[in-house]
Amino acid sequence: MIRYLLPLAVVLELVTLCTGETKFSVVSGCVLLVYFLATLTAMQRYTRWLVIITLLVSVGLLAAGRLGSAELLDAASSAAFYAAFLGSLGTMQCLVRRFEVLRRIHDVLLGGPPVLLYPKYAVTSCLVASVLSFGMMNLLCGSLSQTLSQRGITGQARLGWIRSVLISVLRGFALVPLVAPTSVAVAIITREMPSLTWSQLLPYGLVAALLMVVVGWVLEHRRFRLVSEQRVNLSGWPPGSGLLCLVVVAVLVVMGMLVATTPLNVSRAAMLAVPLVTLLVMLWQDRSPRSVLDEAADNVNAMANEMAIFAASAAFGVVLIAQVPEGLVSLVTGYDISPYLLAVAGLLLLPLLAALGVIPITTLSVIAGLLPPLAAMGMNPLLLAVGLVIGFALAMMLSPFGPSVMLLSRFGQVSRWLVAFGWNGLFVLILLPLLVALLGGWYWLM
Repeated sequence: MIRYLLPLAVVLELVTLCTGETKFSVVSGCVLLVYFLATLTAMQRYTRWLVIITLLVSVGLLAAGRLGSAELLDAASSAAFYAAFLGSLGTMQCLVRRFEVLRRIHDVLLGGPPVLLYPKYAVTSCLVASVLSFGMMNLLCGSLSQTLSQRGITGQARLGWIRSVLISVLRGFALVPLVAPTSVAVAIITREMPSLTWSQLLPYGLVAALLMVVVGWVLEHRRFRLVSEQRVNLSGWPPGSGLLCLVVVAVLVVMGMLVATTPLNVSRAAMLAVPLVTLLVMLWQDRSPRSVLDEAADNVNAMANEMAIFAASAAFGVVLIAQVPEGLVSLVTGYDISPYLLAVAGLLLLPLLAALGVIPITTLSVIAGLLPPLAAMGMNPLLLAVGLVIGFALAMMLSPFGPSVMLLSRFGQVSRWLVAFGWNGLFVLILLPLLVALLGGWYWLM
């Protein structure tokens, strides 16, 4: 029975998107709470403590009269939305075993000139993650681990593969908030500030993403030369490559139709389109509704730890933003603080707190909650939103407790501290002044 609670919570949230009835979202949040409490001991330590602290703080503030029922319901709804966001997009992971091209993805990507391998991996990871979300990390990290074991690559040679390939995968994943409508960062910002759209953020995100790829290319391209010498050449594209392309096109077409014909934005349209197309493909291939539903449920349950992080962080953000004094925003606007300085503060605060152990989604949920009152007082929120999206991308690489770094650490069998700081620290330090200057140029142009 317990194995169906998490998929049920996702379905209830998708019903909310279809009907607009928030009561389903609140029920979904309650189902999540029951599931997380029932599986608390099975969670990773950091996730377990995040859930416990969120509950204790919420109950304490409620008992003290500093948290109303409206805020509590909003916290449950937010937890349901972001958990379902990850769970629904992750259903496409079910297609991995059905397509050989996904199982042999590293042999495909390692083809071509070695000097182009880093941007190829980063851009491909970003594109795949735009659809698969954390399923991309599971796919590329898991398949690399299997590839290295099958070929007997161990010791320093194995570490070289992990260092080159998986870091480019992580950095490609970090580009998703900058360019993809399916990013949780875009979902948070557009949920708090519906007047902002993904298309408004995209031009700035593309420039920042290009800068990140170029800097990473300069730092990493020599390491890929050694890795490329151990690749296995393919004689052609693996079977099923064309069908996979059609599946991705189908997802994009359904998303476009939903955006054009309903009030849903791109992020919410993706939450409906990805599981719909995925389940139809699975049903077409397996011809067994029961086996398809069981596999989809197992896939969602496999993401329980990451979904708990998203849900607890979102709820915690709502609870914390409710504690912000009403006069704080007025104070900020009263001092006539430049939007550029606020954008820089947002950009720097996210990676800084991530390095200290605060998961980026928590910080972003709190800061994004300040966008509506700032806009109401006459400040253009676009530049601050751009700074937050860029800061979120950097924070994804620097958070030792973030889901992406933890996944890479687990599959690569390396310390998450090494991944976050040893492999990404210099990269982020080089980027920070360049990105701050880029924000200054955009502010001047605005």
